[in-house]
Amino acid sequence: MRFPDSLIIFLRRRLTVAAPVMATLLLGACGFHPVYSEQRNASAAALASIAIAPIKDRKGQQLHILLKARLSPKGPADRALYRLTVKLAESTAALNLRKDGSATRANLTLTAAFVLERLPPYPPGIASGSAISTSSYNVLQSDYATLSAENNARDRALRTLAEEIRLRVATAINNPTVFRGR
Repeated sequence: MRFPDSLIIFLRRRLTVAAPVMATLLLGACGFHPVYSEQRNASAAALASIAIAPIKDRKGQQLHILLKARLSPKGPADRALYRLTVKLAESTAALNLRKDGSATRANLTLTAAFVLERLPPYPPGIASGSAISTSSYNVLQSDYATLSAENNARDRALRTLAEEIRLRVATAINNPTVFRGR
């Protein structure tokens, strides 16, 4: 049995309209909310209400500044509802060794362990996690050029860490079941 071409064209047109509508309804029904949505002002306000504890060392200061810029671009909230504590560790691994044992390339790895703590009026609870970022750089003949390349790799790794922490913290705030009691 063969269906008429007009019926097939009619059904295709209906499906091209109905399929995206059905997908949108199904995603909304499961609780899906995009992190970057402009309509999710509650999430932006919650991120702005995070107090970031000081992080030691220069790279910690840089990460603190990057986190502040990402969590509260319009300035901090009047009252902090969460406290974010970050511990930062750095390691360097030499790659591409020459015959004399010197390296021509290196990987700089930054690891951030963070704890997000709820403050009153919320019930006490913490959410924790870690993020790792690795950046490579060239080890050159000039010490200054190598230092500059290493600093550039550190800056890139810190930016990646700040974005990763922001995404994980936003996920934790939007899903309160991640918080466990102290």
